[in-house]
Amino acid sequence: MYAVIETGGKQYQVKAGDILFIEKLGAEADSTVTFDKIVAVSTDAGLSVGTPYVAGATVSAKVLKNGKAKKITVMTYKPKKGEKKKQGHRQPYTQVQIEAINA
Repeated sequence: MYAVIETGGKQYQVKAGDILFIEKLGAEADSTVTFDKIVAVSTDAGLSVGTPYVAGATVSAKVLKNGKAKKITVMTYKPKKGEKKKQGHRQPYTQVQIEAINA
């Protein structure tokens, strides 16, 4: 059994027990979050696809931790102008573990 959820503008295919790094949620560690934007659910009876979401389907997950990803360096440069700019960025994330898929 798997489901396709939508969170943070991205879609993820999840199964029970999966660990994901998703866009930062406003939830503390060791709390439970429920995703209700379920695009598709596959069960033993078959695949059900929503228009745009499957009605009545939810996915519950446990928040493991909040953190920041590795730093990336962004460099802009304009030749013959003496203009260059260096920036760093660390994207915040939330690590969750999928507990149950309720179809």
